[in-house]
Amino acid sequence: MILVTGASGFIGRAVCKKLTDIGMTVRGVSRSSDTPYGVAEIVRMDLEGSPDLDSICKGVHTIVHLAGRAHVLNDDSTDPAAAFTSANVSVTKDLAAAALRQGVKRFIFLSSIGAVGSETDQGKSLSEATSCKPTQLYAVSKLNAELELTNLIRGTEMELVVIRPPLVYAGDAPGNFGRLLSIVRSGLPLPFLWVNNRRSMVALENLVDFIHACISNPLAANETFVISDGTELTTPQIIRLLAQGMARPARLFPVPVWMIGMGLGVLGRKAMYSQLCRSLVVDSTKASLLLGWTPPITSEKALAAAGADFMKKYDEERTGGKQ
Repeated sequence: MILVTGASGFIGRAVCKKLTDIGMTVRGVSRSSDTPYGVAEIVRMDLEGSPDLDSICKGVHTIVHLAGRAHVLNDDSTDPAAAFTSANVSVTKDLAAAALRQGVKRFIFLSSIGAVGSETDQGKSLSEATSCKPTQLYAVSKLNAELELTNLIRGTEMELVVIRPPLVYAGDAPGNFGRLLSIVRSGLPLPFLWVNNRRSMVALENLVDFIHACISNPLAANETFVISDGTELTTPQIIRLLAQGMARPARLFPVPVWMIGMGLGVLGRKAMYSQLCRSLVVDSTKASLLLGWTPPITSEKALAAAGADFMKKYDEERTGGKQ
């Protein structure tokens, strides 16, 4: 039995489908009323503050812990740091403690590349060997959760696997990538023609495939992995590929990058400037060498597919499902 937390979320739904499609038995945990495709059991539970985590761990071989508090575009929390700590650190530690009591064999934790850093300089990349320097509250909470897990599980028989992905994308991605999809579909001119950065990302399909590898491969035990699609693209390339999938033109015009930074800074969007104009290069060599893992889909194909999927859903919603 595989336990998947956050089973109704963006990543969780895809993980549940992948695992059930290949014949694995999945117990999903979700706060949502939605039932993910194929799960043998669905437990409606808010992990935060739940007194009964042992019950969901009974009979489980591997836990894939995806649930947590993600980036919030317009955070109205009075204490964001405490909210991230509660959802991402305390819950993770409590779930792992319950897993230990119930004899779970392997605990897979989805962290974030942000636990290592948010940008790379020219010629540099982030890997498992890079010193961790998180810059945002979300990323700090993910790193703290990793440290709590390491301390808790050290010396026990339960195996820990930590995965640090960069931005995860697909046609139904939430957050800033979802915003980018909407903007590209709108056909609005975008001032990124002169942006010459390098961004590592990971397609949802590739991340899900890697999670499966971490479930099934004994060599993943007690390892941390930084993963990506294996290629880096500029922001203009990303926009063009999304537009290609949508069968729409990519309207890009030149603006000096420093002016973009100044404008977004005035608007309080420094993080958005970093994502759109700065570089973040990830070295996922370890996953390839140790596990023999290769991404099943290229960035180019996955981005075009994301654009096509987004456009299909948009057209269906606009027409009420009538073609």
